[in-house]
Amino acid sequence: MRLLPRLAAYRGRRYVALGLLWMATQMLPFAAGLILQQVFNDATARHPADSTALSLLAVLTAAQIVQAALFWLAVIHWPAWFDALGGWIRANLLASILVSPGPPSERMPATTGEAVSRFRDDVQDLVWYPDISVDLAGSLLFAIASVAVMFRIDALMTAAVALPLVMVMVATHVLSTLIRAYHRRMREQGAAVTGFIGEMFAGVLVLKTAGAVDRALGRFRERNARRATAAIRAQLATDLMGTLGRISPGVTTGLILLLAASGMRDRTFTVGDLALFTTYAANLAGMPWFLGRMMFRRREASVALERMGRLMPDRSQEAVLADGPVYLRGDPPPAAMPERIAGLRLRRLEVRGLTALHTGSDAGVHAVDLCLERGQLVVVTGAIGAGKTTLLRALLGLIPHQAGTISWNGRALADPGEVLVPPQVAYVGQAPNLTSAALEENIRLGWESSDASLRSALEGAQLLDDVGRMPSGLRTVVGPRGSRLSGGQVQRAAIARALVREPDLLILDDVSSALDGPTEERLWRALAGTGIAILAASHRRATLRRADRIILLDEGRVVASGRLEELVERSPGFQRLWDTP
Repeated sequence: MRLLPRLAAYRGRRYVALGLLWMATQMLPFAAGLILQQVFNDATARHPADSTALSLLAVLTAAQIVQAALFWLAVIHWPAWFDALGGWIRANLLASILVSPGPPSERMPATTGEAVSRFRDDVQDLVWYPDISVDLAGSLLFAIASVAVMFRIDALMTAAVALPLVMVMVATHVLSTLIRAYHRRMREQGAAVTGFIGEMFAGVLVLKTAGAVDRALGRFRERNARRATAAIRAQLATDLMGTLGRISPGVTTGLILLLAASGMRDRTFTVGDLALFTTYAANLAGMPWFLGRMMFRRREASVALERMGRLMPDRSQEAVLADGPVYLRGDPPPAAMPERIAGLRLRRLEVRGLTALHTGSDAGVHAVDLCLERGQLVVVTGAIGAGKTTLLRALLGLIPHQAGTISWNGRALADPGEVLVPPQVAYVGQAPNLTSAALEENIRLGWESSDASLRSALEGAQLLDDVGRMPSGLRTVVGPRGSRLSGGQVQRAAIARALVREPDLLILDDVSSALDGPTEERLWRALAGTGIAILAASHRRATLRRADRIILLDEGRVVASGRLEELVERSPGFQRLWDTP
């Protein structure tokens, strides 16, 4: 329950104002019931009819018009708060992945579909919680006022009105637990279908060449059938709860008519009283439905907040609701370009005793030392699983390290992830990601650079000639994950993306594995000519020949280091690696 005030406080004045507007639409039937009571009492009075009944009917008509106007006014303006709340939460989730320090990989869901579900469904579950609270508050206020009026008229009749409502509330409570289970199942199956669609689009060439299209479509139909079954069950349970609310007014009206007969014969219960009771009973039916939805939404909001909290650093649920701006009507301010930190032009990078272990395991790197100076190429090599990628990611702060120091120009870095970023450092991973956009957009990614700088980056990455042969040049759309490019072009596009940021240190993780021999030789010759310090993980001969120093890892530990000639001569482990084709 502590979550509700926190959500309502976001743009709190608008929430309160619009909430009061919604509540006013739910309270107007209270006045309508009193007016109808007086209209029918006047119309059935013994004295001659006068203009009072007509005047009251005019007032009733005006009240209905006001209620309709308030309703549409609330419908028009409520999304401004509702959408802003959802945008605020999604912005915090995105910032936790793109901006917050620490390794996002450990916080990300295992599948794309699950990630989409967090941003779409979980946020919706959270936003619906304060939304339904307004309806429940208006319904409860109406219920209290109307029951008080009815009780003064006839206590027994009031009990008859309340009995079906209580029964519906009990049934709603039972159904809300069932609905929660069905909705959770529906969301899980929906995430599985979404993720599978993404995987099919990304791997369409693999499916075609493997002759697996029909089997993939079969799996898709199976998953979609499970999703459909879960969705139907969830909808049926929700509709059943709504049906209970809709039949309640009919049952209540029947009880009122049965009990009112004797009172009307004795003239202790008037036609106006009957009109008031039936009007209030019809509107009271919404209260148990809103209460059931509130109970359901409260549970869903709790689960959603816990799931979204897993995306945050330190798994903090409070960070999901951290203060931050949302721009719905106007453009956001232009993004500030990262600036080079004064006095941090790289002269020397030194790593001492770096230990970084994977969660719940002893695997990783242990007590690694290395030194790199401006203009040098240092290559980390070793067999598959030796810890090369782990070392590079720990150095960048993408995964936590348990021991050791990382020094930049002799100054120890308390948080490498805050300093070792562009324009100080650029990183190219083993599997570069490109989006289905123009090649130039994939290289710049919003980075402001001159055309000359872009051309220089393309030359350094040995991609300029390839661009010249493309029909649309830099405007060529590369397809999902760069599917319209060759593997070597994808790698070189990622290198160009790093070079256009003009870093002091370039960190490369096996970036030439898809290149042919001549292109690979030209690439490393061009990179050496940039004068940038380069730390590369590779076992490729073209890379090792260019290295100023080679560091050999074995099971996460440095077992040898030196120049190529030295290691070939005195390191059996490196000799085996060098002799492997």
